[in-house]
Amino acid sequence: MAMSDMYGPSDESESIATIHAALDRGITLLDTGDFYGSGHNEMLIRRAIDGRRDKVFLSVKFGGMRDPRGAFIGLDLRPEAVKNFLTYSLRRLGTDYIDLYQPCRVDAKIPIEETIGAVADMVRAGYVRLVGISEASAGSLRKAHAVHPIAALQIEYSLMSRGIEASILPTARELGIPVTAYGILSRGLLSASRLNGPGDFRSHLPRFAGENRNRNQKLVDALEAVGRSLNATTAQVATAWVLSRGQDVIPLIGARRRGQLVESLGALDLKLTGAELERIEAAVPAGAVAGTRYQEEQMRWLDSER
Repeated sequence: MAMSDMYGPSDESESIATIHAALDRGITLLDTGDFYGSGHNEMLIRRAIDGRRDKVFLSVKFGGMRDPRGAFIGLDLRPEAVKNFLTYSLRRLGTDYIDLYQPCRVDAKIPIEETIGAVADMVRAGYVRLVGISEASAGSLRKAHAVHPIAALQIEYSLMSRGIEASILPTARELGIPVTAYGILSRGLLSASRLNGPGDFRSHLPRFAGENRNRNQKLVDALEAVGRSLNATTAQVATAWVLSRGQDVIPLIGARRRGQLVESLGALDLKLTGAELERIEAAVPAGAVAGTRYQEEQMRWLDSER
């Protein structure tokens, strides 16, 4: 996502070089959405994987609608919309199939069974290999899985966003559904990332605003101290923590540049002990973060938060 919009300007040549570096290091999963940059991200990935499609597992989210200014204006998860979105994604990505196709949200106006049923139709037609879902509650996850086996649940999960541990993660594990965790650095809070001007959507997020940011910085400072004792950066510690959650939790790395990629991959060298995990979770206790994940309107779109 960050290679196309939301975090301010990016460099296309560096983005492609970063994807190539990831593939060269053995990363195979590329996660995108048809609304990332209003199609730009899919076209960027097409350029990056030219000649290497068979080495890549493409995960695509759909359903988010945007206006010409880039604002998010709602969801469309009707069965006919599913097939329309897929048609354009296949063309932009330059492929005849998508490995994992998933609605970006659960639409309160459309039964999730209808949306998943439409994706299942595309599996049977050969355009999609696996069906996923994003930001679903435990109840919606069960309903979706009853229609067609769900191969992955994509949801925010980090030291600062642990709400899925109550019921969603246990349900996913009961059903045998792995989790692809996004927001593992809480959009840069856990990596000391600076805002990149008015085009950076984080300037509108509650966790980055006013006193919330000050309170959250104290958590980051505590985590940084743990990282120093482990000879690791806060981003590496936060990533290693997500990796420690289990083989069925796959962290999504949002690196825009090769340097960020190298730093993130350094987390693979951190083998955290039980005592070290306790220190990390004491630095950033569950529920200690100040502010919600998104603004109020977008929070209402999250079935996982209901």
